[in-house]
Amino acid sequence: MDTFLLDTLLRHFLVEDLEHGDITTEAIFSPADRAQGSFVARQPMTVAGMESVAARVFRLLDPAVVCTGAVPDGSRAGQGKTLLQISGATRTLLRGERVALNLVQRLCGIATMTAAFVAEIRHTRAKIADTRKTTPGLRLLEKYAVRAGGGHNHRYSLSDGVLIKDNHIAACGSVTEAVRRVRAKAPHTINIEVETDTLAQVEECLACKVGVIMLDNMDLATMRQAVELINGRAIIEASGRVNLETVRAIAETGVDIISVGALTHSARACDIGMDWRE
Repeated sequence: MDTFLLDTLLRHFLVEDLEHGDITTEAIFSPADRAQGSFVARQPMTVAGMESVAARVFRLLDPAVVCTGAVPDGSRAGQGKTLLQISGATRTLLRGERVALNLVQRLCGIATMTAAFVAEIRHTRAKIADTRKTTPGLRLLEKYAVRAGGGHNHRYSLSDGVLIKDNHIAACGSVTEAVRRVRAKAPHTINIEVETDTLAQVEECLACKVGVIMLDNMDLATMRQAVELINGRAIIEASGRVNLETVRAIAETGVDIISVGALTHSARACDIGMDWRE
């Protein structure tokens, strides 16, 4: 993650929580009080963001905070594992605790779900990718967590690539016309992807020589036919109705990429606690 962009986000999150200060902490502790704490996994998980996010939250509040022992991104951690150790001013640790925990709980949840999908298709050539179905304001972090879990990123924003979807086609009239208009305006360096629902649309995409063909909500039999029809002439992405029960069979059809919106819109936050140390 670009630290310039990341720090802007983290400062915004801290301002949201602190606003005009922490009246509880400031009433109980003086600036001279010191403490130590640990982030501890309350469940098994794939780790994301301990050094790059949680430690950074505390250091933005006070550069003197010492963060050590951060478990690397992508590591598997069992229940009870210490994920990060922090020490510094008591006020700082308490001010940053909730923001840091909220973020890494979310990121570890995404990384853990992503790792489960990746494990299901490890025997195939397919790759697991995210979508733009992210939490507003958290896209940078959530897509980072997907990568920590072994997945890949789809386009980050609408300006990253051309993806002609069903509503573009419906409003325009046809795949062919939509592709023609894009090629007249888009830079030659940008690949063109088209979402298809039928084999007829797949054939139209092949006639247009698009770079990526998305097979959206196709049943397995139709998907296999589409893969055979494309026969290496375009990158093949599968999307729609993808879950841990269906992803293996989808991957075995021979597609190259499987995009999974659930990675970021349905991942359950992992349980991580901050325990004080003597």
